[in-house]
Amino acid sequence: MMDVAVPDKDVGAAPAEGKITPEAIDAAKAMIGLQLRPEGPYLQDATEDTIRNFCNGIGDLNPLYRDLEHGRRSRHGSMVAHPMFPMAFGWVGRTRWGLPGVHGFYAGNDWELFRHVRPGDRITAIERVVGVEAKESQFSGTLVLQYVEATYANQRGEIVARALGTCTRHERKAARETGKYSDVKTHEYTPEEFERIDEAILREEERITGGEVRYWEDVKEGEVLPEIVRGPLSLMDTMGFLVGCGRGHTHGVILKNAVKHPGHFFRNPEAGGGIEYTGIGHHRESTAKDVGVPGVYDYGPQRSSWMASLVTNWMGDAAFLKRVRTQMRRFNTMGDCTWCRGTVTRKYVKDGHALVDIEIKGENQRGELTTPGLATVILPSRNTEFPVFFDGANLDLDLPVVR
Repeated sequence: MMDVAVPDKDVGAAPAEGKITPEAIDAAKAMIGLQLRPEGPYLQDATEDTIRNFCNGIGDLNPLYRDLEHGRRSRHGSMVAHPMFPMAFGWVGRTRWGLPGVHGFYAGNDWELFRHVRPGDRITAIERVVGVEAKESQFSGTLVLQYVEATYANQRGEIVARALGTCTRHERKAARETGKYSDVKTHEYTPEEFERIDEAILREEERITGGEVRYWEDVKEGEVLPEIVRGPLSLMDTMGFLVGCGRGHTHGVILKNAVKHPGHFFRNPEAGGGIEYTGIGHHRESTAKDVGVPGVYDYGPQRSSWMASLVTNWMGDAAFLKRVRTQMRRFNTMGDCTWCRGTVTRKYVKDGHALVDIEIKGENQRGELTTPGLATVILPSRNTEFPVFFDGANLDLDLPVVR
């Protein structure tokens, strides 16, 4: 009979209550520069099915990312993946290093994109720690910001994207006792609100620019993008995103991970002692409330993808999303809507390319800003002196990197 390793520490009956101490912060800072093991990986191979399924997980209806024939007729000559598809390989910035037992939340990403992912591509990534910062917050007192930089490449070694991921770490007990969001209740929508939400959802597809060319000369500073809405958030949405990213652990796979990382798993009495990941607060209200969140909440990478879809719907097949940055400022809990909105703030030319900057933001049904951000798009131009952008064209946006 094969010997089975016995864990040094049993998986707890409740999530670990780790502490943010000077020693723990110093230990995390000592990891700066280290390369992390890949998370998963989950989906590496881009196929017609995985590309479309990712879109299903974020509610994206753009035919360029869903319809093989539409892609063949486009300037790309093939279907291409949604710009945030590399997230299916691994969620950059997710809390999985340092500060044992201290709960983490995804805080945002800053993506620079270099080329499309196409069916037949195989994605890999190099992820390394680039920063650790301690701050004070109203949510949990002392918190720690952790920064990770990931470089995604295809099977030819060509860089597809580079992303700076940020997460925040909070002591569970402090976040729970502070009660910053204790007065937040599930929103009760009026029939008129439902009518407005449903109309926006059902009309989204007809507002996608798609094969029509949006020229740089026709865009004006101050132009408002057609808004899109995601919600009211339900378990169908959060579970669908996991499926779209190829995520799911069961039975022996969970137990093996729990043995290796007991601080990230616990035996949940609500599941009869079944082992669950501490991030199950995305699906269980009781676990969410244990970390100070008023209820089940969305996945940050999911919300970041919604904000990208706002821009790709508007820009059309001939444009290229060069940069998209999002920050998670407020929780998006069960029953909330996220209205994704954007305004063109700047038109300019750099390295011969026609660019626009767009202020993007997500607001909930209460009018609260949940997701500020920005995007930069390369648009086609009628000026024949400007080069036509293809994958890998030389354009340096000089994005800041945390060191």
